[in-house]
Amino acid sequence: MPNYIALLRGINVGGRNKIPMADLRDLFAAVGFTNARTLLQSGNVVFEGARQSAAALEQLLEAETQTRFGLSIDYVVRTATEWKRIIAGNPFIDEAKHDPSHTLVMLLKTPAKAAAVRALNDEIKGREIVRAAGKQLYMIYPDGIGRSKLTNAVIEKKLNVRGTVRNWNTVLKLDALANTQA
Repeated sequence: MPNYIALLRGINVGGRNKIPMADLRDLFAAVGFTNARTLLQSGNVVFEGARQSAAALEQLLEAETQTRFGLSIDYVVRTATEWKRIIAGNPFIDEAKHDPSHTLVMLLKTPAKAAAVRALNDEIKGREIVRAAGKQLYMIYPDGIGRSKLTNAVIEKKLNVRGTVRNWNTVLKLDALANTQA
């Protein structure tokens, strides 16, 4: 069975959209997925299931999350194979190696249009660097994320695409989890 990685957008942040990881694993089991494993409390799930499109999996999981928890949560799903390509496609290799907590990837529900990426780059006021590749947006925040004006809200507004962000440490941990047996 294929391994998938599901990322939930905006759960367990600031006391909002709380979903315990045990309950999340139970949701995955209830809809027929196996070997669901979570990483951290921010909505990272590695699971196995029959081959389906990412869009179909996202719709199913979003509907089930709404039904079970009463929360409208976006999911972004990638296969373990796609995850390897995301890692290999990082244009910021040195930064990821030396400063992985400030090297991020935003996983998008659909690819960003080139004109929207140019508009986003024009919006950057600090030293942040952004590069798009398919349904990923690779980013560096050399001065930290907390004070940056390049927020998720700004990115999504400029790109007109929903997504969720993970730092490079989490990206690598998810890769390791997807490639181990439970």
